[in-house]
Amino acid sequence: MKNIDKVIKVAIADDHALFRAGVKTSLSSKRDVELIAEADNGMQLLNLLKHIEPDVILLDIQMPIMDGIQTLPEIRKVRPDAKVIILSMHNDHSMISKLMEIGANSYLTKNSDSETIYQAIKTCYEQEFFFNELTNKALLTGLRTKRTDLASPQEVNLSDKETRVLKLMCEEKTTKEIADIVEISPRTVEAIRDKLKTKTGAKSMAGLVMYAVKNGIIDQPQ
Repeated sequence: MKNIDKVIKVAIADDHALFRAGVKTSLSSKRDVELIAEADNGMQLLNLLKHIEPDVILLDIQMPIMDGIQTLPEIRKVRPDAKVIILSMHNDHSMISKLMEIGANSYLTKNSDSETIYQAIKTCYEQEFFFNELTNKALLTGLRTKRTDLASPQEVNLSDKETRVLKLMCEEKTTKEIADIVEISPRTVEAIRDKLKTKTGAKSMAGLVMYAVKNGIIDQPQ
């Protein structure tokens, strides 16, 4: 489990200085988040990552020299544990699902308010992903338009407890909340999550959500 009392270290890569300044100002009022680095483009960010270890990275899609799409796989190589929140002016479903598949932990439009950005940072740090209407719709659209490599339902035998935990995870409940509801320890919840990934072939929480929707464990939002 993450230390919830820890100050979350954040880096931002965005070529708009005004936008960076706005994020910096809004985060400066939060005691549990600290902006430790700013970059104009992906290459500059990757150079910074040789010397700093942010917990969460805010990554703009459209930047000169090296954009967010090129940068994301490189971040995964040098700082695999960092959570990456994509920032974009657009809400292109195919782009969102592609980025989630290659390692993004959330996707926000740049007109998101400062409280949403703060919540995304906190949630990604504590729970790995921050799902919102954009990411959910994109992942579901991706499901409808292509076959996934996940195991089909008849090949996977989930126990009642595993199914219940998976449903609660998809409802964005925290590990502690799930533990209280199912009356098991948080450590057992994490063990079940790992087992679910192994059983379904999902690589991430996004993959588990996709599996749950595809196999009727949770309803598809309209």
